[in-house]
Amino acid sequence: MGNSQILNARQKALNINLDPALYGAFAEIGAGQEVARHFFRAGAAAGTVAKTICAYDMTVSDTIYGACSRYVSHERLLSMLDHEYDLLIERLVERAEQTRFFAYANTVQARNFKGNNECHGWMGVRFQHAPMSPFSQVVIHVRMLDMENVQQQEALGLIGVNLLYASFRHLDSREHFVNSLMEGLSTERIEVDMISVEGPGFSGADSRLYSLELVKRKFCQAVMFDPKGKPLRPADSLYKKNVVVLRSGFRPPTLLNLDMLRCGLEKFKASLAEEERSNVMVLPEISMSTLIGRGEVGNEDFLARVDLLACLDHGVLISNCESYSELSGYISNCSRKPLAFVLVVYSLEDIFDEKKHTNRPDGLLGSLGNLFGHSTRLYVYPTAEDNDINRLRIIDNLNLPSHLKPLLQYLLDNHLIQEITDYDPKLSGIWSRVVLKKIQTGEQGWEDSVPKLVANMVAQKSLFGYRQ
Repeated sequence: MGNSQILNARQKALNINLDPALYGAFAEIGAGQEVARHFFRAGAAAGTVAKTICAYDMTVSDTIYGACSRYVSHERLLSMLDHEYDLLIERLVERAEQTRFFAYANTVQARNFKGNNECHGWMGVRFQHAPMSPFSQVVIHVRMLDMENVQQQEALGLIGVNLLYASFRHLDSREHFVNSLMEGLSTERIEVDMISVEGPGFSGADSRLYSLELVKRKFCQAVMFDPKGKPLRPADSLYKKNVVVLRSGFRPPTLLNLDMLRCGLEKFKASLAEEERSNVMVLPEISMSTLIGRGEVGNEDFLARVDLLACLDHGVLISNCESYSELSGYISNCSRKPLAFVLVVYSLEDIFDEKKHTNRPDGLLGSLGNLFGHSTRLYVYPTAEDNDINRLRIIDNLNLPSHLKPLLQYLLDNHLIQEITDYDPKLSGIWSRVVLKKIQTGEQGWEDSVPKLVANMVAQKSLFGYRQ
């Protein structure tokens, strides 16, 4: 149902209340019944609200939904949706043929009295897109950024109403669905950093594209997928992990990319204590600026990169971070453990390029401080010159102004920047853009530059404009 008019929360709640087909339950934990309150205040709630519940006490919550290790978690949200939706279907059989049942749930940790806790929550809707149909479901994770508890509750209520309205009125448009989640709100108040959709109401939809919309619209700083393409919350997946990151376009992933990750992982593990070496995550990352390139993000192109990394058993992080320092801060805040970037000399030159830091009030030094101030290291992989594959670019021939060389030497002396030495020289001249051009023009030999699994998938699915 397309509608160009933007309704406020009361209008959305009333619109739902006046729909005779919609009927459901509200279960909210952690910040009061902020979403249900909108429907009661809008009027005509008797036509929509079958039940509301706030199982705030942990023992009461466990008695209803079963015990769990964390109360503000994806696990707890799903158990709430299971319980409340199943009860509706079981108890209201007589009206099933005329009703689209739904269960809305959230489990939230708002600002505590001391003001020192993480403020975030999970919310979701399980619903029928038509009477008697199997259920569909959407789940999101939010970070609440307001400083006061009452403001966070208000924002939570707004986004909950938006989520319900989108689920009932915007199923036909992914862009409208995601955009409507933040109507009446701003990213200064709340962020949505994970979304997953499933069921016949989202027929043909791909959760990864919904996640991509979040980053495109800057509703969050990054989204993440596991090796099977499942959307993840980065803060949960990276927490207390030592992380090795490779920034690239992966269009397509090449043998050079894999060797960079191999070398970086080995070097990183050697720097860690013995007990930490098994707790390392290898993470390819693609920035939105890389995805956008010279135009709009192509959905097929985006999914191709994620699928190709998945076939190599890698997940991927998609971020809005323009610089290494920004990405270092983001990942470090999630992981709270050491971090390493694997990069080529050209990327290292960009990091030291003073022109790229003119928009920062603290300039190059501030950027480097943010980059290395989080237990971060840079591992530099030797690569061939663009026009001379027999000449390697290494740290010694870095193009750097003389006044910055002492700064580089300081970072080298303190092992914050290190050169990779156990690399495969045969791979150092592989460039993704050259491989991509060969794929698109039908030139032979590109298959030798990528893993066999990647070559097979590119050819079988005609990815990146493949020509035989």
